[in-house]
Amino acid sequence: MAFIDCVRWAPKDGEFIFAYRYPETNLSTHTQLIVHESQEALLFSKGQLMGKFGPGKHTLDTENLPLLRSLYGIPFGGKNPFMAEVWFVNKLYPTNLTWEVNKITIHDADYNTMIPLQASGQYGVKVEDSERFLVKMVGTKAIFTESDMLDNAFGEFASKSKSAIIQFMNNNNIGFKRVSAHLDSLSEYIKSIITPYWADYGMNFTRFYLNEISIDESTPEGKKLARAVADQAEMSITGHSWQQKQMFDLTNNAVDQMGEMSGTNGLLAGMMAMNMMGGGMMGGGGGMSAGMMQTQYNQPNFNSYQQNQQGGFAQPGQQQMGQVREVYCASCAKKHLTTERFCPHCGAEYNPCPKCGSDNMKGAKRCISCGTPLQMAGGGSACTSCGAPLMPGAAFCPSCGQKQNSAAAGNVCPRCKTALAPNTRFCPTCGNKM
Repeated sequence: MAFIDCVRWAPKDGEFIFAYRYPETNLSTHTQLIVHESQEALLFSKGQLMGKFGPGKHTLDTENLPLLRSLYGIPFGGKNPFMAEVWFVNKLYPTNLTWEVNKITIHDADYNTMIPLQASGQYGVKVEDSERFLVKMVGTKAIFTESDMLDNAFGEFASKSKSAIIQFMNNNNIGFKRVSAHLDSLSEYIKSIITPYWADYGMNFTRFYLNEISIDESTPEGKKLARAVADQAEMSITGHSWQQKQMFDLTNNAVDQMGEMSGTNGLLAGMMAMNMMGGGMMGGGGGMSAGMMQTQYNQPNFNSYQQNQQGGFAQPGQQQMGQVREVYCASCAKKHLTTERFCPHCGAEYNPCPKCGSDNMKGAKRCISCGTPLQMAGGGSACTSCGAPLMPGAAFCPSCGQKQNSAAAGNVCPRCKTALAPNTRFCPTCGNKM
C-alpha cells in the first residue's frame, strides 16, 4: 500500500469552494501537509479531530499530532502509517453572493391592500469556526461549494428574511411607495435577524445588502397589481383620470378599425371616432363621452341610483333638489357635504356645478366632472338638466323645458335677498310673505 508523501489543495477557477476533502487517507508520520494562505487544514481520524493547521508546511508526526500515540500506538521516530481524513477550509470570504426571495405577501400601508413583493440583494460570508462548519454544515460531502451552502440554508434564510421584511414595514408603517428610501435600515434589520443562524454553523456575515424590493409578478395577481401601479403613476404624471384613459383607448381602437375597414364600415368607424374625440375629448355634450371625462376626484358612487319623490330614479352624477351628499373639494380633494358652504378641511368656498354638484375652482369655465358651462356671457347660468345657457332670472330652460332651481330662476326674497325654493310662501330667514 502506497502512502502519501505530500498533501495540498490549490482551488481552481470556477464556483467558490468553501471546503475540500483530500481524496487519499493513507498517511504516515513523514507526510508533508502544505496549507496555503487563507486556508486551514483539519485532520479527522476515527471520528475525532486530531489537529488544526494554519498556513505553512507541516509534518504529520507525533510531535504535531499527539493523538497518534493514543489512537494508533505510534512511537516516536520511524515512518509509521495511519489513516486520516484531511479537510481544507477556504477562509476567503466572497462578497458578491446573491440572494432573492419572493411571494412576500404584505398588507401595504400605501395602497391599503395585500401586495405580493419580492426582494433581492448581495451578501458576503466567512467561515469563522472551521470545525463547527465541517461538522454541522458540510457533513459527508467531499466538496462543499457556494451552491451547496445556499441549498442547505435557503429554507431558513428565506423564512427569516421574509418575516424581517414584513415586520420592518409594518412596525414602521412603510408602504411600497416609500420602502426604497429605507433599504439601508432594512438591510441592517434583516442582517441582525439572520446573523445568529449563520453563527450556529460557524460562519459570519461580512456584509449584507438589500438592493431592491419590487412587486412579485410571478403570479397573475402580481401582474395585475404591477400594471395598476404603473397606470396610476402614468395618470399622476400626465394628469388624466382612469375614465379618460379608457376613453383614449376606445378612441384609438376606433381609429385603428377605421384604417383597416373600407366603404360604409370604415365611414361608420370614422364617424364614431370623430364623435368620441369631438364630444368626449373636447368636453362637449352629454351621454357616454361626458360621463367618461370625469376626473379622478369624482369617485364612483354606488348609491347614485336613488328613487326620487316622483317614483323615478336619479341618473348617476345628477344632483337632486334638496339631496345632501358628499363631494370632493376642488382645492384639497377631501370630502365634504353639499350643505357646507366652505370646505371644513381647507376653508375653500364650495363652488358647485348647477347640473351635477361637483366642486369647481373659482373662475372655472366648465365643470371638471360633466363639462357643464359655469360662466355665461351676460352673467347668465346653465340649465341643471341639459347644461344649456340660461338668461338671468329664467324659470325654465329654453332648450329642454326643465324647471330651474331658485338660484337660476332668480326666486329670492325681496327683503333679505335669500334664495328660495319654488312655491315658498314665507322667507325662512326674515319671515317676509311672498
